[in-house]
Amino acid sequence: MAQKVSQQGSRSLKNRTDSKSTLSSKSNKKGDTKSKTKAGLVKPASSQLRTKKIKKINTSDFGGLSQGLLLIIHDLMVKSRVLEERVIKIYKAGEGYFWIGGPGEEAFGIPLGLLARKGQGLANDWFHLHYRCTPTLIALGMPMIDAVRLMMNRVTDPSTGGRNFAGHYCFPKWNVAPVTSPIEVQYPLACGTAHAQKRAGFNAISIVTGGDAGTAEGDFASSLVWSSRKGNELPVLITVQNNGFGISTPFDGQHGETQIADRAKAFNIRSRVINGNDPIESYLAIKEEMEYIRKTGKPSFIEVKVTRLYGHSSADGANRKNELFDSVLEFEKKLISAGIIKDIEAKSIWEKYEIEGVQAQEKARTEPSPTSQSVWDHVFVDNENADWRKF
Repeated sequence: MAQKVSQQGSRSLKNRTDSKSTLSSKSNKKGDTKSKTKAGLVKPASSQLRTKKIKKINTSDFGGLSQGLLLIIHDLMVKSRVLEERVIKIYKAGEGYFWIGGPGEEAFGIPLGLLARKGQGLANDWFHLHYRCTPTLIALGMPMIDAVRLMMNRVTDPSTGGRNFAGHYCFPKWNVAPVTSPIEVQYPLACGTAHAQKRAGFNAISIVTGGDAGTAEGDFASSLVWSSRKGNELPVLITVQNNGFGISTPFDGQHGETQIADRAKAFNIRSRVINGNDPIESYLAIKEEMEYIRKTGKPSFIEVKVTRLYGHSSADGANRKNELFDSVLEFEKKLISAGIIKDIEAKSIWEKYEIEGVQAQEKARTEPSPTSQSVWDHVFVDNENADWRKF
């Protein structure tokens, strides 16, 4: 039986307030709505409630972003965090084999997903992501249950049919290429889709993300070479989420350069370092770099400083590091202080997604796991794709 919501153990919810609130009947209502944003995303319930009541604020304090957009970003950051904490609980309850994810990277991952041109085909942006990309998938519109099914290895998992680790997503409808366990192989692959986009004449871009330790791999260096050849530059947004560690190795013990972004300068690639714990700085920086790439067809490089809030993975316990900066809670405090959202409304958002997470777990628990008979499905061996001569 899943943990009752009234006794939910969300660390973030506990940390953000010492007062306990009983779930209201309103929390059990679905937060879905037909109201859409300009980006085609559903508005969070909080933004709908406060459309007429909200006080005008000085938007310059928030980078000029609208109050509605700030509420959307907050809502999605909370949703991503609650989802990550839910799948960690699933692992610790013995209902999953391994967890790895991106709690602490919401302030960067959410804006990245919101700003991309979502869709299928070369006219839309391509995603080559690593296994800490849940916030970006949430911003693209992934329902919680799809991540839970992947975590619990159910055949209903749309990404892998229940045959891969948590966070290893694949959504062809959004140009999300399969997330792989071998690190940094996604970097040169991004150059491939960017090359195809350039040949097709679209101003779409390919987006690639990865960790700081993986930049020691040759695949990463290859992407810098192939994306920057003079006269043949590629429309690639190259990002590195630097959380300060590679498993258990500190950044300072692995890197000779001062900033990873410095490496892009040797290839004449435009580069910058941003505070990935600030969703406003992240949103504005990503927007600016995407516009640059679409306009010039040339690559751009962003090093993103983020927090590894729950450690590397379940291999080191997946326990919260309370001493680290929490971008979700800090952003929420800022919104409350400015009067953009009330504390009670913020609580209801956390509670709403706690309910959705529990329901997703209960639903996935009733669904089947892959069988041994299907182990060779969707692979090249003896498959219609096995013989290149038939392509």
